[in-house]
Amino acid sequence: MRCAWHGGDAAYRAYHDREWARPSADDDRLYEKLCLEGFQAGLSWLTILRKREAFREVFQGFSIDRVAAMDAADVERLVLDARIIRHRGKIVSAINNARRARDIRAEHGSLAAFLWAHEPGRDERPPALTGTWLAANPVTPASTRLSKALKKAGFSFVGPTTIYAFMQAMGFVNDHVEGCCVRDACEEARTAFLRPGRA
Repeated sequence: MRCAWHGGDAAYRAYHDREWARPSADDDRLYEKLCLEGFQAGLSWLTILRKREAFREVFQGFSIDRVAAMDAADVERLVLDARIIRHRGKIVSAINNARRARDIRAEHGSLAAFLWAHEPGRDERPPALTGTWLAANPVTPASTRLSKALKKAGFSFVGPTTIYAFMQAMGFVNDHVEGCCVRDACEEARTAFLRPGRA
């Protein structure tokens, strides 16, 4: 049994099984996911997943330093690239967010340390993770706190719903429903994961 949202699509199922809810402390990977969740706003994740390799190509592997160096000419080029979501505001946001991520890295040692400091405590999580709970909670107190912190740091397209989707995808929570075939593996990965910035 799997979480119902993969919908039977092979690429979506592979993403569900191998990536979603697996924790990471890699700054560029976390930045990539923040960007892609921002691009997803108003769209389905499957749309973004199918374009992800093109996004990675045009945003230079989502290297924070390389994207931070992009300029207005890059924006104009990307607005014309039909392989990605050609939303000027989101493209500009991705570049802005790389610059803000670089600032956070300089201040906090890593983007990962800043983000993982907002991991919710066990007391904020439901005793049993069900589809009903997930449907009723597209936003959580933790995603609201992180959204506010990112906005204060100058990030854009980081509303609390977008940030909860980011937290789910990057293993800040394990939102595979009870009985999902990969829930236990993701929980083991979260247990073994060394949180950045913690002794």
